[in-house]
Amino acid sequence: MGVQFDPGFVKHMSAFIPNIQYVYNSLSQFRNFNQRKMQFKMYFPKIQSLIKNYMGFYLGCMMWAVYIKQFDNEEILNNLCFGGEYSDEETLGEVDFIKEYLEQLKKDAKYYIGQNYSYDENYLKILYAYREFLKVNEGFVKTQKTNDLVIPSVIKLPSKEDLTLISKEINNVVENGDLYSLLLLSNKII
Repeated sequence: MGVQFDPGFVKHMSAFIPNIQYVYNSLSQFRNFNQRKMQFKMYFPKIQSLIKNYMGFYLGCMMWAVYIKQFDNEEILNNLCFGGEYSDEETLGEVDFIKEYLEQLKKDAKYYIGQNYSYDENYLKILYAYREFLKVNEGFVKTQKTNDLVIPSVIKLPSKEDLTLISKEINNVVENGDLYSLLLLSNKII
């Protein structure tokens, strides 16, 4: 039978780094600072939404792993990473980029639109836990069965009731695409 590697999150994602690069390439095309300010002001809510979505995605991936770990030695289906070569840089690069970008965004919000931007401190916990999760699982290149999944010590194992709640919320998110709604359950695993 088996369990899916991705419960359906990926269809609701758009690539973080290319989107951010697009924003800053677009800004650099304006010579006039006032035009840059207006562009940044337009992009700012979209950037914030992208960040929230990614935090929900990372948290959701860890929640899914914790959830499917309960199924003893089930085959993991459609793991596109399986059989690849593990590279720290390739596997952890996006997470590291986002962590650095959160600090950059504080400066950019102040510089371009005079706003103080602060992100949820939970974001750093999510990024740290997800980075550890990726690292101990070596980017999932050897993950064929649920027993192969390693849950790092930074991730709490939820109760049976919480696993049911996590499963229900993951199903909702797969249907509605609101990955950020998983952030409400972050205390269940981190």
